[in-house]
Amino acid sequence: MNIVLLEGLGVRQTLVDEYAAKLEAMGHTFTQYAKDPDASVQLERSRNADVIMIANMPLAAQVVEQVPTLKFIDVAFTGVDHIPVAEAKKRNIAISNASGYADQGVAELCIGFMIGLLRQIPQQQEHCRAHGTKEGLEGHLLQGKTVGIVGAGHIGRKTAALCKAFGCRVLAYNRSKVSDPAIDEQVSLEELLKQSDLVSLHLPLTDSTRGLIGAEQLRLMKPTACLINTARGGVVDQQALAQALKDGVIAGAALDVFDVEPPLPEGHPLLDAPNCIVTPHMAFASAESMEQRAHTVFGNLFAWLEGKQQNVIC
Repeated sequence: MNIVLLEGLGVRQTLVDEYAAKLEAMGHTFTQYAKDPDASVQLERSRNADVIMIANMPLAAQVVEQVPTLKFIDVAFTGVDHIPVAEAKKRNIAISNASGYADQGVAELCIGFMIGLLRQIPQQQEHCRAHGTKEGLEGHLLQGKTVGIVGAGHIGRKTAALCKAFGCRVLAYNRSKVSDPAIDEQVSLEELLKQSDLVSLHLPLTDSTRGLIGAEQLRLMKPTACLINTARGGVVDQQALAQALKDGVIAGAALDVFDVEPPLPEGHPLLDAPNCIVTPHMAFASAESMEQRAHTVFGNLFAWLEGKQQNVIC
């Protein structure tokens, strides 16, 4: 098999070399490239590839359409909305993802966001750097708060467990029934938004979730509540959220994902929104998570080579 890695995996090269040596010892070829989103470059690098390995760089549709040898796309990421999945299905190309590698990392960032918002850490830092004090910046504890988890999958449940350890009441909205000791009650989205002090989003981006949180939903939230999004930017109406923050409809927000992949363009509405923590899509990017991701994605490859595909998308 001709195996092509189209972008780095964010781990030490020696780890990738170890896996490459194992593949070559099995009679396969392994070629790795630095990230390049240009479609023509991707197509040229993928010529004659049986397997493409990729992380969160969008895969050009031309690669799936014009590489007749392609049999397997091994995605070193949880979401696959950057992969032309429908076209791959038409051509019977298998796809696996790296689900689970960053569950702990994303959940921990959610807790960090919650504490940062409640204790007004960004504002406290600004005051301190300006030789000021804490006056006027009284914070609140996470303990005792009601946290609403929207999407109770692996990451949502991991976040719920950490919230429970802090002494929170945890509500969940999920399409299917959820049974988890960290979740106190499963409710409708409307009820969750009304009751929660902190709302944390953990949904994939699909036709049914795009724009799920808009102006109407934000108005259901308490004026003292905060919204956290570490899922997909498109789940939230960005302009509506920015306006809600400016108008005091909700107290704050923290986002690691946006309607475009960072770097954010000048004038993006959330860059100037008050009481809004923004980070450049880094929830998954801990050293520990990156190493786990590499093990997972190469594990997917070896399983597929043995005819035992795992972490199946299609």
